[in-house]
Amino acid sequence: MPATTERSGPGQDDPRRWTVLAVLSGSLLIISMDTTILNVAFPSIVEDLRPGAVEQLWIVDSYALALSGLLITAGALGDRWGRKRLLLVGFGIFALASLLAVFAVAPWQLIAARALLGVGGAAIMPSTLSILRHAFSDPGERAFAYAVWAAVFGAGMALGPVVGGLLIQAYGWHSAFLLNLPIAAAVLAFGSWLLPESRSAAVGAGWDWWGVGQSIVGMVALAAGIKELGHNGASEPLSWILLAVAALSLTVFVRRQLRLTHPLLQVRLFARPAFSVAAVAILLAMIGMGAVLFLVTQWLQFSLGYSPFQAGVRLLPAPVALILASVTTPALMRNLPIPYVLASGMTVMAVGLGLPWILQRSTDIGYPAFALSLALLGLGAGVATTVASVTMMALTPPDEVGGAAAIEETSYELGAAFGVAIIGSLASALYRSGLDVTGLDPRTVQTARDSVAEAARIAGELGGETGTLLLRSAAHAYTEAITPAFLTAAGLALAAAVAALLWVPRDLRPTEHTH
Repeated sequence: MPATTERSGPGQDDPRRWTVLAVLSGSLLIISMDTTILNVAFPSIVEDLRPGAVEQLWIVDSYALALSGLLITAGALGDRWGRKRLLLVGFGIFALASLLAVFAVAPWQLIAARALLGVGGAAIMPSTLSILRHAFSDPGERAFAYAVWAAVFGAGMALGPVVGGLLIQAYGWHSAFLLNLPIAAAVLAFGSWLLPESRSAAVGAGWDWWGVGQSIVGMVALAAGIKELGHNGASEPLSWILLAVAALSLTVFVRRQLRLTHPLLQVRLFARPAFSVAAVAILLAMIGMGAVLFLVTQWLQFSLGYSPFQAGVRLLPAPVALILASVTTPALMRNLPIPYVLASGMTVMAVGLGLPWILQRSTDIGYPAFALSLALLGLGAGVATTVASVTMMALTPPDEVGGAAAIEETSYELGAAFGVAIIGSLASALYRSGLDVTGLDPRTVQTARDSVAEAARIAGELGGETGTLLLRSAAHAYTEAITPAFLTAAGLALAAAVAALLWVPRDLRPTEHTH
C-alpha cells in the first residue's frame, strides 16, 4: 500500500480500520504488559543469574530508560519515514531482543536485551496512535479507537503481573520474554499486509540531529533521575544532578525546536491549554496507577502472604474497571462537556486513592477496602486517560500526530515512574518511621526498616515468635504508610480536576467534525 500524507474528513475511513484496530491493540498489549511483567519475574531472575546490586538496578531500569529516551525521536521519525514501516521495524527489534533475553545466561546479556526491548517499544508505541489517527477519520469512531487504545494500554500494565506470575510459576522467568515472540511474529505478518502507510507532509524536511541528541540526553537523564530518587531517596546527590542535566538539556531542546521550521517536536502544541491539561492529566493518572500497582502488590505479598500470582489476580479490579470505563467514555464525551468528563474521572480517581486512608481511621483495613479502591482507581483512570488521549490527538494537526503521540506516551511512562519514585519514596519513609519492634538487635531492626521485603526476609530467618512479631509489626507499619502516600496522589488527581474545569474549553468537541 503506497504511503500517503494525512487528510481528515468524512468518508475517508480505511475500510479495514477495525481490523487495523485489532492488530494494533494486540501489539500494544504486549508492550504495556512488558512494563510490569518484570515485577513478578525479578525474584526468579535474581536467583538464577545472581546479578549484583548495580546490575539488578540496570535490569529493572534499562527498558524504561531506552524507551523514555527515544519516544520523541521515534515519533518524529515515524512522521517522516513512515509510521507503518517504523512499527514493523520496532517489532523486529522487539522480537530479536526477546529472543536474546530468553537465552541470556549473564546479567549483562539481560540488561542489553532489556535496553533493546526499550528501543523496539519506542518505535512501536507512537506508531500505534499515529496509524489509528490515519485509519479513522470520523471523530466519533476515532474517539472509540483511542478509547480501546487507552483500555488496552492500562489493562496491559495491570495484567502483566497476573500473566507473568502464571507463566513464571509454571515455566520459569524465560517464559515472560518467550511470550513476546509469537505475538511479534503475528503483528509482523498481519501488519505488513493490513496496516496503512502514512507520513507527514514534512517528509522532505531535514533531520535535526542536534535535537535528537538533546532530547535523548534530557529524557534519559529525567527518567534516570526519577528512578534514582525512588531507589535512594532525596538525600542522594546523583538524583539531583541527573534532574539538573535533564532540565538543562530539555530547556535547550525546547528553545531550539521553537526556532525550526520543521521541528523534531512541535512544542507549540503546549500553547493550547487543553492540550497541556490533557497531558498533565495522563501524567497524574499514571502517577496514581503506578504507585498503587507497585505498593499494593507488595502489600498483598508481604502483609497478607499471597504469592506473586495470587497478588496479581487481586489487582484485577483495576484493569477490569479501566477497560469498562474506557470503552464507555466516548458516549460521555458526546453528551457532556469535555472538562466535566475529565474532571469527573480525576475526581473518581482521587476518591479511590483516598478511600483506604479514610477507612483506616475507623477500622483495620483489609483486602475488600483495597479492592474497592482499585476499582474506583481503574474507573477514574479509564475515563480520564481516554478523554485526555482523544483531546490531545484531536487538537493536533495531522502532520504532527507522531510528536503528539510521543508526548502522550511519555506522560504514561514518566507518570508510572514518578508514581513509584515519589509516592513509593514517601511510603518508604513513613514505613521506616512507623516500624516499632522491641527486643531485637538494633542492627537487625535497622535492616528491617530498609523495606518491608527486608523485614519479611529477616522474619523468615528468625522464625518462631520473634519472626512472627517482626512480620506482624512490619505489615502494620507498611499498611499505615501506604494509605497517606495514596492520599498525596489523590491530592494531585484533584488538582488535575480543577485544572480541567478552569482551562479546558467547554465548547471543545473532539468527537465531532469541525467545519
